[in-house]
Amino acid sequence: MIRLRPRAVSERVTANTQHPSLIGVIHLPPLTGSPRAPSDATTRAIEQALSDTKLLVDTGYELVVLENFGDAPFFKEIVPAVTVAAMTAVAAHVRRDFPKIAIGINVLRNDANSALSIASVVGASMIRVNVHTGARVADQGIIEGHAAETLRLRKELGSNVAIWADVDVKHSAALAKRPIEEEAKETFERGAADALIVTGSGTGAKTAHEDLEAVRRAVPMAPLYVGSGAEAGEHLRATLSVATGIIVGTAIKVDGKPGGAVDRARAEKFSAAFFAARPSR
Repeated sequence: MIRLRPRAVSERVTANTQHPSLIGVIHLPPLTGSPRAPSDATTRAIEQALSDTKLLVDTGYELVVLENFGDAPFFKEIVPAVTVAAMTAVAAHVRRDFPKIAIGINVLRNDANSALSIASVVGASMIRVNVHTGARVADQGIIEGHAAETLRLRKELGSNVAIWADVDVKHSAALAKRPIEEEAKETFERGAADALIVTGSGTGAKTAHEDLEAVRRAVPMAPLYVGSGAEAGEHLRATLSVATGIIVGTAIKVDGKPGGAVDRARAEKFSAAFFAARPSR
């Protein structure tokens, strides 16, 4: 019997030769077509994305992730064409004005194929997929992973966009609870994700260090990111002894509230603390 082996880490798609370690999330305001969108939604989204990206570039962030955070309530999987168009317009403006910063795309709640298509068109480095393998119960209902379709689309597009997949993702629960180690191994090995993300229970909720350690033990070669609840403080050094990097959103927003614009002082404070704590490369 022929045995197929999972792709080695060295064979997988990576955004850079060295994985980026400080990632800032841009929570886009409501986009055209969503319930809270104003008449000039696309213009506002582009302006905020450009302003936020500049602040993140100025304060040392290595990758920015564009996320349609303001579109809640979210579609479970496939978003409307207007959402894809709006996010592509925003991402294209960011890429044009900031050609050197790496860009990521997250189409909430779980439209990996749209995210991959946008990323491939605008030259983004990665996409975030909340449910890449398995199934989860969320406020949108039962969300299933579509790793097979996503990986085949990437192959068809000839794309080198990396797939960063959440493990035990926030704002959801497993249909059948399994140890996080098992979920991590399946997502990285059978699902062929390029990197893994571990989060707390919700937006801004602290990621449990024991979960991070458990995933690291299960898949020691996987690029591993903290996906929620990061704050500047003493815990950063311990976190970065286990994780490849940190994805930070809420902590760098105005007043520390999700959904707002990036606050320069908060972004700078977190960046300084992060690089002081990060092991030298």
